[in-house]
Amino acid sequence: MEKKAKVELVVISGRSGSGKTVALHALEDLGFYCIDNLPIAFLNQLIPLAKESYPKIAVSIDVRNIPLQDDYNELNDVYIKATHDPEINSTVIFIDADYQVLIKRYSETRRLHPLSLHNLSLNEAIKKETEVLKTIASVADLRIDTTNLSIHQLCQQVITCIQGKPFKKIVMIFESFGYKDGITKDADFIFDARFLPNPFWDKSIREYCGLDQPIKDFFSKYPEVENYINKIDDLLNGILKPIEQSDRSYLTVAIGCTGGYHRSVYIAQALADRFKSRNVCVKVRHRTLIKKQKV
Repeated sequence: MEKKAKVELVVISGRSGSGKTVALHALEDLGFYCIDNLPIAFLNQLIPLAKESYPKIAVSIDVRNIPLQDDYNELNDVYIKATHDPEINSTVIFIDADYQVLIKRYSETRRLHPLSLHNLSLNEAIKKETEVLKTIASVADLRIDTTNLSIHQLCQQVITCIQGKPFKKIVMIFESFGYKDGITKDADFIFDARFLPNPFWDKSIREYCGLDQPIKDFFSKYPEVENYINKIDDLLNGILKPIEQSDRSYLTVAIGCTGGYHRSVYIAQALADRFKSRNVCVKVRHRTLIKKQKV
């Protein structure tokens, strides 16, 4: 049986202005521990540390981290060590863009090229950078040309390379709240459950919350409750894939009722359970219940 690698290591490099930082952020959203502008000298030291504490790690290496007179022996040694280590699954991604596009991007942002600090013009700096990075470019497992890519398209290409599909799994957050405490401000969708039958008026079950069986039994008597859950479910399920493809990291769905204790809790939990059963990454927050527990 083949031994599974302990560490997933991604090295991102490329010419300045090509989109390395965007790519690194995409990996951060996939759960990678990310280090921007890591000096090559530290990469060799990072590998044993990653085996102990960081199973998913991504580093960005650019021209600022490579001495201009470096003979690249250290880089080659690290690359060979990583690619031949059975405990490391390494991927080198080199990101680039057309020369004229890089010129335009620097002109639009008015940022200094890293090599401009060496008294080089922008044209000279880009040409020098191409020479310095040629070794990393030659060993890259994947080259991405961002000349005609949007930020979202670049993220999709990086994510596809790492996990084999063009978008990362979105995290769905289902939150219950009471209107008496105010509407959830960070929600993407808010659904009102105040029109549904209210268990509060049944004194025998009033003290139970929407997670308890007596409340579940109460709602099972009213088909409009199940119909409402089905409608919300259909809506969210129908738009989930396009939302994932738009490079969103999470989606917050809030369900509100008067007190935030019965109807909203029951519906939020029911929806969360449905999406969890479909292998969607789900988190649940019951605002009123949390407040009561803290009191």
